[in-house]
Amino acid sequence: MKILLYTEAMKIIRNSGVAKALSHQRDALARNGIEYTLNPHDSFDIAHINTVWPKSYLLAKRAHKEGKKVIYHAHSTEEDFRNSFIFSNAFSHTFKKWLMKCYGQGDCLITPTPYSKRILEGYGLKQPIYAVSNGIQLDFFKRDVQKGTEFRTRFGFTPEDKIIMAVGLYIERKGILDFVELAKRMPEYQFIWFGHTPLYSVPAKVRKAIRTKLPNLHFPGYVDSAVLRTAYWGADLFLFPTYEETEGIVLLEALAARQNVLIRDIPIYEGWFEDGVNVYKASNLEEFETRIKQILEHQCPDLTENGYQIAQERDIQNIGKQLKDIYESVYRQK
Repeated sequence: MKILLYTEAMKIIRNSGVAKALSHQRDALARNGIEYTLNPHDSFDIAHINTVWPKSYLLAKRAHKEGKKVIYHAHSTEEDFRNSFIFSNAFSHTFKKWLMKCYGQGDCLITPTPYSKRILEGYGLKQPIYAVSNGIQLDFFKRDVQKGTEFRTRFGFTPEDKIIMAVGLYIERKGILDFVELAKRMPEYQFIWFGHTPLYSVPAKVRKAIRTKLPNLHFPGYVDSAVLRTAYWGADLFLFPTYEETEGIVLLEALAARQNVLIRDIPIYEGWFEDGVNVYKASNLEEFETRIKQILEHQCPDLTENGYQIAQERDIQNIGKQLKDIYESVYRQK
Protein backbone atom coordinates (compact mmCIF):
# COMPACT_ATOMS: atom_id res chain seq x y z
CA MET A 1 0.00 0.00 0.00
CA LYS A 2 1.51 3.29 -1.15
CA ILE A 3 0.14 6.73 -0.33
CA LEU A 4 0.27 9.87 -2.44
CA LEU A 5 0.43 12.91 -0.17
CA TYR A 6 -0.75 15.69 -2.44
CA THR A 7 -0.69 19.41 -1.71
CA GLU A 8 -1.18 21.80 -4.61
CA ALA A 9 0.76 25.06 -5.15
CA MET A 10 3.27 24.61 -2.37
CA LYS A 11 5.15 27.75 -3.41
CA ILE A 12 2.05 29.79 -2.58
CA ILE A 13 1.05 28.06 0.66
CA ARG A 14 4.50 27.10 1.94
CA ASN A 15 4.06 29.23 5.08
CA SER A 16 0.50 28.09 5.83
CA GLY A 17 -0.96 25.63 8.28
CA VAL A 18 -1.77 23.24 5.41
CA ALA A 19 1.91 23.12 4.45
CA LYS A 20 2.80 22.39 8.06
CA ALA A 21 0.14 19.68 8.16
CA LEU A 22 1.76 18.04 5.13
CA SER A 23 5.13 18.10 6.90
CA HIS A 24 3.51 16.40 9.88
CA GLN A 25 1.89 13.78 7.64
CA ARG A 26 5.25 12.95 6.06
CA ASP A 27 6.81 12.54 9.50
CA ALA A 28 3.86 10.50 10.80
CA LEU A 29 3.98 8.10 7.84
CA ALA A 30 7.75 7.73 7.99
CA ARG A 31 7.68 6.93 11.69
CA ASN A 32 5.08 4.22 11.10
CA GLY A 33 6.73 2.61 8.09
CA ILE A 34 4.07 3.70 5.59
CA GLU A 35 5.37 4.07 2.04
CA TYR A 36 4.45 7.39 0.44
CA THR A 37 5.24 9.69 -2.48
CA LEU A 38 4.73 13.40 -3.14
CA ASN A 39 4.75 12.95 -6.92
CA PRO A 40 1.30 12.47 -8.48
CA HIS A 41 2.96 10.78 -11.48
CA ASP A 42 4.36 7.98 -9.30
CA SER A 43 2.45 4.79 -8.67
CA PHE A 44 0.19 4.87 -5.62
CA ASP A 45 -2.84 3.13 -4.15
CA ILE A 46 -4.45 5.97 -2.17
CA ALA A 47 -4.39 9.70 -2.88
CA HIS A 48 -4.41 11.70 0.36
CA ILE A 49 -5.27 15.22 -0.82
CA ASN A 50 -4.77 18.33 1.32
CA THR A 51 -5.87 21.18 -0.95
CA VAL A 52 -9.10 22.21 -2.65
CA TRP A 53 -7.83 23.91 -5.79
CA PRO A 54 -8.68 22.74 -9.32
CA LYS A 55 -5.66 20.47 -9.84
CA SER A 56 -6.48 18.69 -6.57
CA TYR A 57 -10.07 18.11 -7.69
CA LEU A 58 -8.94 16.81 -11.08
CA LEU A 59 -6.38 14.53 -9.42
CA ALA A 60 -9.15 13.00 -7.32
CA LYS A 61 -11.27 12.44 -10.44
CA ARG A 62 -8.34 10.80 -12.26
CA ALA A 63 -7.50 8.57 -9.28
CA HIS A 64 -11.05 7.24 -9.21
CA LYS A 65 -10.99 6.55 -12.95
CA GLU A 66 -7.84 4.51 -12.40
CA GLY A 67 -9.51 2.51 -9.65
CA LYS A 68 -7.59 4.13 -6.82
CA LYS A 69 -8.90 5.37 -3.50
CA VAL A 70 -9.12 9.03 -2.47
CA ILE A 71 -8.95 10.52 0.99
CA TYR A 72 -9.68 14.23 1.22
CA HIS A 73 -8.18 16.06 4.18
CA ALA A 74 -10.73 18.70 5.14
CA HIS A 75 -8.57 21.51 6.52
CA SER A 76 -11.04 24.20 5.42
CA THR A 77 -14.67 25.04 6.08
CA GLU A 78 -16.89 27.94 5.08
CA GLU A 79 -16.76 29.07 8.69
CA ASP A 80 -13.00 29.55 8.80
CA PHE A 81 -12.95 31.09 5.30
CA ARG A 82 -15.06 34.00 6.47
CA ASN A 83 -13.37 37.14 7.82
CA SER A 84 -10.09 36.32 6.16
CA PHE A 85 -9.30 37.98 2.84
CA ILE A 86 -10.91 40.74 0.78
CA PHE A 87 -14.38 39.62 -0.41
CA SER A 88 -14.12 36.33 1.55
CA ASN A 89 -17.49 36.90 3.22
CA ALA A 90 -19.17 37.71 -0.08
CA PHE A 91 -17.89 34.49 -1.63
CA SER A 92 -18.09 32.22 1.41
CA HIS A 93 -21.25 30.40 0.27
CA THR A 94 -19.75 29.79 -3.16
CA PHE A 95 -16.61 28.54 -1.44
CA LYS A 96 -18.72 26.12 0.60
CA LYS A 97 -20.28 24.70 -2.59
CA TRP A 98 -16.82 24.18 -4.05
CA LEU A 99 -15.62 22.52 -0.84
CA MET A 100 -18.53 20.08 -1.01
CA LYS A 101 -17.71 19.32 -4.65
CA CYS A 102 -14.08 18.58 -3.73
CA TYR A 103 -14.77 16.73 -0.51
CA GLY A 104 -17.45 14.73 -2.29
CA GLN A 105 -14.65 13.04 -4.27
CA GLY A 106 -13.26 11.43 -1.11
CA ASP A 107 -13.93 7.81 -0.23
CA CYS A 108 -13.58 9.22 3.25
CA LEU A 109 -12.67 12.55 4.84
CA ILE A 110 -10.13 13.36 7.53
CA THR A 111 -10.53 16.57 9.52
CA PRO A 112 -8.54 17.75 12.55
CA THR A 113 -11.17 17.86 15.30
CA PRO A 114 -14.61 16.57 16.32
CA TYR A 115 -15.79 20.19 15.97
CA SER A 116 -14.82 20.42 12.29
CA LYS A 117 -16.28 16.92 11.79
CA ARG A 118 -19.65 18.17 13.06
CA ILE A 119 -19.50 21.12 10.67
CA LEU A 120 -18.82 18.84 7.71
CA GLU A 121 -21.61 16.49 8.71
CA GLY A 122 -23.86 19.54 8.77
CA TYR A 123 -22.99 20.11 5.10
CA GLY A 124 -24.70 16.82 4.27
CA LEU A 125 -21.53 14.94 3.28
CA LYS A 126 -22.25 11.22 3.49
CA GLN A 127 -18.89 9.45 3.43
CA PRO A 128 -17.11 8.41 6.64
CA ILE A 129 -15.46 11.38 8.38
CA TYR A 130 -12.58 10.80 10.79
CA ALA A 131 -11.37 13.36 13.32
CA VAL A 132 -7.57 13.09 13.44
CA SER A 133 -5.37 15.83 14.85
CA ASN A 134 -2.71 17.37 12.62
CA GLY A 135 -0.34 16.31 15.37
CA ILE A 136 2.76 17.83 16.90
CA GLN A 137 6.46 16.96 16.81
CA LEU A 138 7.01 16.91 20.56
CA ASP A 139 10.75 16.39 20.39
CA PHE A 140 11.23 19.47 18.19
CA PHE A 141 9.62 21.72 20.81
CA LYS A 142 11.39 20.31 23.86
CA ARG A 143 12.06 23.37 26.02
CA ASP A 144 15.48 25.02 25.74
CA VAL A 145 15.90 27.90 28.21
CA GLN A 146 19.16 29.12 26.66
CA LYS A 147 17.63 29.46 23.19
CA GLY A 148 14.66 31.21 24.76
CA THR A 149 17.11 33.80 26.05
CA GLU A 150 18.62 34.07 22.57
CA PHE A 151 15.15 34.89 21.21
CA ARG A 152 14.97 37.94 23.46
CA THR A 153 18.38 39.13 22.31
CA ARG A 154 17.58 38.51 18.65
CA PHE A 155 14.39 40.59 18.73
CA GLY A 156 15.65 43.35 21.02
CA PHE A 157 13.89 42.45 24.26
CA THR A 158 15.38 42.70 27.74
CA PRO A 159 15.34 39.95 30.38
CA GLU A 160 12.81 42.05 32.31
CA ASP A 161 10.31 42.49 29.47
CA LYS A 162 7.00 40.66 29.74
CA ILE A 163 6.37 39.33 26.23
CA ILE A 164 3.04 38.26 24.72
CA MET A 165 3.39 36.39 21.43
CA ALA A 166 0.93 35.32 18.74
CA VAL A 167 1.29 33.45 15.45
CA GLY A 168 -0.90 33.56 12.36
CA LEU A 169 -1.81 35.17 9.08
CA TYR A 170 -2.72 38.85 9.03
CA ILE A 171 -6.45 38.18 8.89
CA GLU A 172 -9.32 39.38 11.03
CA ARG A 173 -10.46 35.85 11.88
CA LYS A 174 -7.18 35.23 13.68
CA GLY A 175 -7.96 38.05 16.11
CA ILE A 176 -5.26 40.42 14.94
CA LEU A 177 -7.43 43.52 15.49
CA ASP A 178 -7.89 42.54 19.13
CA PHE A 179 -4.17 41.85 19.47
CA VAL A 180 -3.34 45.40 18.35
CA GLU A 181 -6.01 46.87 20.62
CA LEU A 182 -4.61 44.97 23.61
CA ALA A 183 -1.14 46.36 22.83
CA LYS A 184 -2.66 49.86 22.95
CA ARG A 185 -4.36 49.16 26.27
CA MET A 186 -1.35 47.47 27.90
CA PRO A 187 1.79 49.52 27.15
CA GLU A 188 3.60 47.87 30.06
CA TYR A 189 3.86 44.62 28.08
CA GLN A 190 5.54 43.75 24.78
CA PHE A 191 3.38 42.26 21.98
CA ILE A 192 4.90 40.37 19.04
CA TRP A 193 2.99 38.71 16.18
CA PHE A 194 4.73 36.20 13.91
CA GLY A 195 3.34 35.52 10.45
CA HIS A 196 2.65 37.38 7.26
CA THR A 197 0.00 37.98 4.62
CA PRO A 198 0.35 40.31 1.62
CA LEU A 199 -1.46 43.46 2.71
CA TYR A 200 -3.14 43.91 -0.67
CA SER A 201 -5.17 40.76 0.06
CA VAL A 202 -6.71 41.89 3.38
CA PRO A 203 -9.34 44.54 4.23
CA ALA A 204 -8.36 48.13 4.99
CA LYS A 205 -8.97 47.81 8.74
CA VAL A 206 -6.44 44.98 8.94
CA ARG A 207 -3.88 46.94 6.91
CA LYS A 208 -4.39 49.90 9.25
CA ALA A 209 -3.89 47.68 12.32
CA ILE A 210 -0.66 46.19 10.94
CA ARG A 211 0.70 49.69 10.30
CA THR A 212 0.01 50.82 13.87
CA LYS A 213 3.14 52.38 15.37
CA LEU A 214 3.58 51.53 19.04
CA PRO A 215 6.83 51.00 20.95
CA ASN A 216 5.46 47.74 22.40
CA LEU A 217 3.96 46.29 19.19
CA HIS A 218 6.09 44.23 16.80
CA PHE A 219 5.38 42.51 13.47
CA PRO A 220 8.59 40.74 12.42
CA GLY A 221 6.78 38.77 9.70
CA TYR A 222 7.24 35.10 8.91
CA VAL A 223 10.07 33.20 10.60
CA ASP A 224 10.96 29.56 10.13
CA SER A 225 10.12 26.93 12.72
CA ALA A 226 13.62 26.85 14.22
CA VAL A 227 13.33 30.56 15.10
CA LEU A 228 9.66 30.39 16.07
CA ARG A 229 10.25 27.70 18.67
CA THR A 230 12.77 29.99 20.43
CA ALA A 231 9.92 32.49 20.78
CA TYR A 232 7.71 29.84 22.39
CA TRP A 233 10.55 29.21 24.84
CA GLY A 234 11.46 32.85 25.46
CA ALA A 235 8.11 34.63 25.62
CA ASP A 236 5.93 34.81 28.73
CA LEU A 237 2.54 34.07 27.18
CA PHE A 238 1.12 32.64 23.95
CA LEU A 239 -2.07 34.50 23.06
CA PHE A 240 -4.44 32.83 20.58
CA PRO A 241 -7.36 35.25 20.01
CA THR A 242 -8.70 33.43 16.92
CA TYR A 243 -12.45 33.48 16.30
CA GLU A 244 -12.61 30.24 14.28
CA GLU A 245 -10.32 27.25 13.67
CA THR A 246 -10.41 23.66 12.52
CA GLU A 247 -7.64 22.95 15.07
CA GLY A 248 -4.76 25.42 15.37
CA ILE A 249 -1.32 23.83 14.93
CA VAL A 250 0.43 26.81 16.50
CA LEU A 251 -1.62 26.26 19.64
CA LEU A 252 -0.32 22.70 19.85
CA GLU A 253 3.21 24.04 19.33
CA ALA A 254 2.86 26.43 22.26
CA LEU A 255 1.55 23.64 24.47
CA ALA A 256 4.38 21.33 23.39
CA ALA A 257 6.88 24.08 24.29
CA ARG A 258 5.34 24.31 27.76
CA GLN A 259 4.31 27.92 27.24
CA ASN A 260 1.53 29.70 29.13
CA VAL A 261 -1.53 29.79 26.88
CA LEU A 262 -4.54 32.10 26.71
CA ILE A 263 -7.18 31.33 24.05
CA ARG A 264 -10.52 32.72 22.98
CA ASP A 265 -13.48 30.82 24.40
CA ILE A 266 -14.96 29.48 21.14
CA PRO A 267 -16.96 26.31 20.36
CA ILE A 268 -14.08 24.29 18.87
CA TYR A 269 -12.33 24.15 22.25
CA GLU A 270 -15.37 23.11 24.30
CA GLY A 271 -14.80 19.70 25.87
CA TRP A 272 -11.13 19.85 24.87
CA PHE A 273 -9.70 22.76 26.82
CA GLU A 274 -11.04 23.73 30.22
CA ASP A 275 -10.49 27.22 31.55
CA GLY A 276 -8.19 27.17 34.55
CA VAL A 277 -7.33 23.49 34.07
CA ASN A 278 -5.07 23.16 31.00
CA VAL A 279 -5.32 26.67 29.48
CA TYR A 280 -6.90 30.01 30.28
CA LYS A 281 -9.80 31.37 28.24
CA ALA A 282 -11.36 34.77 27.58
CA SER A 283 -14.34 35.93 25.52
CA ASN A 284 -13.79 39.66 24.95
CA LEU A 285 -11.16 42.39 25.20
CA GLU A 286 -11.87 43.14 28.85
CA GLU A 287 -11.52 39.48 29.82
CA PHE A 288 -8.34 39.13 27.77
CA GLU A 289 -6.87 42.18 29.50
CA THR A 290 -7.71 40.82 32.95
CA ARG A 291 -6.37 37.32 32.20
CA ILE A 292 -3.14 38.64 30.70
CA LYS A 293 -2.39 40.62 33.83
CA GLN A 294 -3.23 37.68 36.08
CA ILE A 295 -0.97 35.30 34.12
CA LEU A 296 2.00 37.66 33.71
CA GLU A 297 1.87 38.86 37.30
CA HIS A 298 1.65 35.25 38.54
CA GLN A 299 -1.74 35.78 40.15
CA CYS A 300 -3.09 32.44 38.89
CA PRO A 301 -1.76 28.86 38.78
CA ASP A 302 0.77 27.75 36.17
CA LEU A 303 -0.98 25.34 33.77
CA THR A 304 1.91 24.54 31.45
CA GLU A 305 2.29 20.90 32.47
CA ASN A 306 -1.43 20.26 32.09
CA GLY A 307 -1.34 21.91 28.69
CA TYR A 308 1.65 19.82 27.68
CA GLN A 309 -0.39 16.66 28.27
CA ILE A 310 -2.85 17.82 25.56
CA ALA A 311 0.05 18.10 23.10
CA GLN A 312 1.48 14.78 24.26
CA GLU A 313 -1.75 12.99 23.29
CA ARG A 314 -1.31 14.35 19.77
CA ASP A 315 2.29 13.29 19.25
CA ILE A 316 3.14 12.54 15.60
CA GLN A 317 3.82 8.87 16.35
CA ASN A 318 0.24 8.40 17.56
CA ILE A 319 -1.19 10.34 14.62
CA GLY A 320 0.66 8.05 12.20
CA LYS A 321 -0.97 5.01 13.77
CA GLN A 322 -4.41 6.55 13.32
CA LEU A 323 -3.68 7.42 9.68
CA LYS A 324 -2.44 3.89 9.03
CA ASP A 325 -5.68 2.41 10.35
CA ILE A 326 -7.71 4.71 8.07
CA TYR A 327 -5.57 3.93 5.02
CA GLU A 328 -5.96 0.18 5.57
CA SER A 329 -9.72 0.52 6.03
CA VAL A 330 -10.11 2.53 2.83
CA TYR A 331 -7.74 0.27 0.89
CA ARG A 332 -9.86 -2.79 1.76
CA GLN A 333 -13.09 -1.18 0.54
CA LYS A 334 -14.45 -2.64 -2.67
